[in-house]
Amino acid sequence: MTKKIIPKLSFWQIWNMNVGFFGIQYSFGLQQTAVNPLYSFLGAHADQLPILNLAGPVTGLLIQPLIGAISDKTWSVKWGRRKPFFLLGAVFCSLALFIFPFSSSIWMAVGLLWILDAANNTAMEPYRAFIGDKLPESQQTYGFQMQSLFVGAGITLANLSLFVFQKYLGGSSESGGIPIWVYYSFFLGSFCSIASVVWSVYKTPEIPPTEEELIQLKADKEKDTVVTPFVEIFISIMKMPKILWQLALVYLFQWYALFCYWQFVTPMIKQTLYNVSENDEQKANHFIELTKNGIAVANSDLLWAKNTLHLVETAVGQTGLMNGFYNFITMISALVLIPFAVKFSSKKVYSFCLFCTGLGLLMLPFIKNEGLILLPMVLFGVGWAAMMGLPYSMVSPSIPPAKRGVYMGVINMMIVIPMLIQTVSFGFIYKSILGNNPSHAIILAGVLFLLASISVTFMKVSRE
Repeated sequence: MTKKIIPKLSFWQIWNMNVGFFGIQYSFGLQQTAVNPLYSFLGAHADQLPILNLAGPVTGLLIQPLIGAISDKTWSVKWGRRKPFFLLGAVFCSLALFIFPFSSSIWMAVGLLWILDAANNTAMEPYRAFIGDKLPESQQTYGFQMQSLFVGAGITLANLSLFVFQKYLGGSSESGGIPIWVYYSFFLGSFCSIASVVWSVYKTPEIPPTEEELIQLKADKEKDTVVTPFVEIFISIMKMPKILWQLALVYLFQWYALFCYWQFVTPMIKQTLYNVSENDEQKANHFIELTKNGIAVANSDLLWAKNTLHLVETAVGQTGLMNGFYNFITMISALVLIPFAVKFSSKKVYSFCLFCTGLGLLMLPFIKNEGLILLPMVLFGVGWAAMMGLPYSMVSPSIPPAKRGVYMGVINMMIVIPMLIQTVSFGFIYKSILGNNPSHAIILAGVLFLLASISVTFMKVSRE
């Protein structure tokens, strides 16, 4: 078969092809920071948060490898191979974000999260394969780290929007329910999601298949059935390069820990910075609900409830500031990591960054100051920059080009399986072992990151 020549791209070409990741990650940023507090505003308990987040791992497990397998065998002269999928995903993501803050119940919010996650997964997997398709091996670390930059930028804006809107357009949620300032962040995300992806679709042409590839695509299309993509996923897993199995162990620790952090950082902040327990929040909501139903509540109790709920909203804004700050650090450090990866190897840099992330999380529960608590987020931000780029550049040379889409989907399965395990196991662990203490959940996440760092050292990378 004729070897496809993949030309090197300029800085701005790589920039433009990754702009769409900005909108996808804005949505992901809101899921990290706003969805769990939104569940709380609607009356959910902390131990329910893992199971309420089941949409993420389930949709990722099913959709990303399936979309990857289908996109590997797709070609349209007008739309290309990967772009139709992340454009379709962006449209539904935009719609879901717009409707999300109008949720009137926990189950409406859960349903919208399933739609949002399905749309994000439809867009994200082809985007990872898009980088491998468009860039020669010598530029893939650059391309994946550029994605990390836009990961940082998108999530930074999402989280800072929560902080800014809460601080300057907000106010206490005296009537209960979702505060009006939350709406603004979701509306901004709805716009960013579609606008950024349309920019990349418009600016970046895909590399057409060779004549031999077109013949093969046509032959495959004629014999494919509905079950063919599922069969290909199974076969690809059975024949998976060894380095991907090694990455799966790293991801088991890494992504279990990340889900613990995203779910429990706000409850931790309520506890450590503002001295508000879950019982306090539930009691305050109860007083407000009694007032709404016309039942008399003592003025002192009502004043306490309003102040408590104001502190809860402040904690959500503080989470937005912290997550926005670490993603700002990600945005800055994403490209800075490239020369270190070249000099010391991606493997060593990745392992070191995971270790630093673990140390940062171990510090968090012991810091009682709103300003000082941002310092560990510097370590988290550098680690997040490494997580979003370096593993892909480490394994990409070992992935067959014709199977790039399906294997990027398989890598996502390695992400969502730990998240799925977390959603079904951590409610029990949190309640029965960690004593319903969110600080203990964050400490456990820090320990898991240290184990992930150690696991990286066992990976056999072809290009170190």
